[in-house]
Amino acid sequence: MARAGKPGWRIFIDRGGTFTDIVARSPDGRLVVRKLLSENPGRYSDSVLAGIREVAGLAANASLSALDLDEVRVGTTVATNALLERRGARTLLVVTNGFRDVLRIGYQNRPNIFARRILLPEPLYERVI
Repeated sequence: MARAGKPGWRIFIDRGGTFTDIVARSPDGRLVVRKLLSENPGRYSDSVLAGIREVAGLAANASLSALDLDEVRVGTTVATNALLERRGARTLLVVTNGFRDVLRIGYQNRPNIFARRILLPEPLYERVI
């Protein structure tokens, strides 16, 4: 956390499948923007941590504990894309008794409300407990 009265770093990161985008505001108010490859095993094992170090001007293996941070926000499209493309690990849905069909039923939104044959997409989960 930043020292009282002195602003710290505010860092915002979007970690995608190909690139990791970073926008940061330094303690002195400068805006710093970087784009890193999300996977680059020759340079770093984690693009988010590497990006924080890079925008703050730290060495590649430096500890982040000394960095004055006010805020770090990380979003990712990796999991969302895996769900939409239906690739990834097999999934189990665990819900309270009586709610096993809640995701299947959903809001009943459909393009043609009076359709006799409703085609639903396959669920993202394999089993329900």
